[in-house]
Amino acid sequence: MKKLFSSQDAFELQAIRSELDALSIPYMVKNEFASGAIGELPWQDSQQEVWLVDDSWYARASKVVDAFMQNSHDVKNVKEDWRCKQCGEENGGAFEVCWQCDTSPHN
Repeated sequence: MKKLFSSQDAFELQAIRSELDALSIPYMVKNEFASGAIGELPWQDSQQEVWLVDDSWYARASKVVDAFMQNSHDVKNVKEDWRCKQCGEENGGAFEVCWQCDTSPHN
């Protein structure tokens, strides 16, 4: 058996599990129910981990993790908030034009 992925974030772990399930890659989850022991055990010992049941799947399974991590990194690199040069309104990074006056930040 080979460790593939670990995370304290249940959503990340579930995303990896869903992808592995979709590809019929056999795995097991260690420490799935250990979160209740945090405080009595060090956090490293209670972190959920995805392990491959069969090491021959590692190349394909690691591509799943790499793609997830790249996608996760891209999502975290959202644009920063900006102030409109036209009206001075503060805009969130998701806005491509000022929500107040429709001015582009590139004008």
